[in-house]
Amino acid sequence: MILAVVLVAVLMFNSGSSYQLTAYFQNAGQLVKGNQVKVGGRTVGKITEVTLTNDARAKVTMNLDSDFAPVHQGTTATIRASSLSGIANRYVSLQPGPNNAPKIPDDGQLSLAQTTSVVDVDQIFNTLDPKTRLGLQNIIRGSADQYRGKGREANQSLKYFAPAISTTAQLTGELARDQNELRAFVRDTSGVVTTIAQRRDDLASLVRNAGQFTGAIGDENQALARALDLLAPTLRQGSTTFRGLRSTLDALDPLVAASKPATKQLPEFFRALRPLVRESTPTIHDLSTLVRSSGANNDLVELTQKLPKLSDEASTAFPHSISALKQSQPVLEYIRPYTPDFTGWLQKFAEVAANYDANGHYARIQPVFGSFGYLNGSATPTITALSPSQRLNAFSFGHQRRCPGVATQNSDGSAPFLDMGQLASSCDPGNQLPAP
Repeated sequence: MILAVVLVAVLMFNSGSSYQLTAYFQNAGQLVKGNQVKVGGRTVGKITEVTLTNDARAKVTMNLDSDFAPVHQGTTATIRASSLSGIANRYVSLQPGPNNAPKIPDDGQLSLAQTTSVVDVDQIFNTLDPKTRLGLQNIIRGSADQYRGKGREANQSLKYFAPAISTTAQLTGELARDQNELRAFVRDTSGVVTTIAQRRDDLASLVRNAGQFTGAIGDENQALARALDLLAPTLRQGSTTFRGLRSTLDALDPLVAASKPATKQLPEFFRALRPLVRESTPTIHDLSTLVRSSGANNDLVELTQKLPKLSDEASTAFPHSISALKQSQPVLEYIRPYTPDFTGWLQKFAEVAANYDANGHYARIQPVFGSFGYLNGSATPTITALSPSQRLNAFSFGHQRRCPGVATQNSDGSAPFLDMGQLASSCDPGNQLPAP
């Protein structure tokens, strides 16, 4: 009975015991007894022992809660750091294997192929040469100068740091998913970096010029700020314009469709236009010289510039010219019908002085007034030749009222010229030579 009671007690107390798992690491990474074991960020056990094997490997013994035991084959273990602010703040992160894989029995083991040791920051720094470490120190000091006095803004920017990191992790995961493409990318990137290294002098010049360019932009920061302020309304206006352009293009579709038949004749038209363009080239060159030439007061541009001054002068001269033209209008109206007679006199005047002697040309002239006239007292006025005495007294016959063209015989009815009846009251149409 005592043995039965002891057996029942052992079974009852052992039913809630933990599950033990041993993992071998290249480096314990400052793990200590009591550090936590986590799965997906949740604590599932603790480190019970950390020892050194004969081949200088770290043997880590873990006790896992029965709720998470046993684990399956394919499980991996990684030593991680909770933060960089402590020393012994490490823990073991388990990535359980698939549930359909065989179970690892109690006190099972994870080999070196299934574990990953932690990489400390000082190990990374130890891989750098002194020149690189000095450059890194300068970067850190420069970052301190950059954020000095801007802690609040930096804290606000950190709010968006976690989403950026998670997005970067997703991007990295997608890149690492296709190993072949990743290898090709790394290989091509190596070639690019090698080529850039060969042109490092040109790259240095590019960086120096970029610095000068950035400095010039910084000097014009106010103008750049105003330009950026105007950019938003400009883009909005452009968006409105492009929306209207869409309907305009739709309206142009009928025009384009109607223009297509005419465009078939354009090649022939352009071939015929080519000689015209070739011949018009000198004319266009002369026209260009007429419009604009070197020198003063010799082209159309300067003439146009002087037009305002000419307009000012003309505003005074034109009223007087208009008045003079109005006053000369009756004189011109009277003289105009006698223009043929006056022109004939000028034309025949040279023949009068055609004779010449030792003294030169001479002319015999005799004033004759009225070589013909009407007989007085006749019931039907008849034109007859006048005697010399009558000619000397020609004005008594009213010959001063002769109409234009009476010096020619009226054989076709064209003489005298009465200017559509306007001269009927100022001249005597009957005072003319008789027809033959």
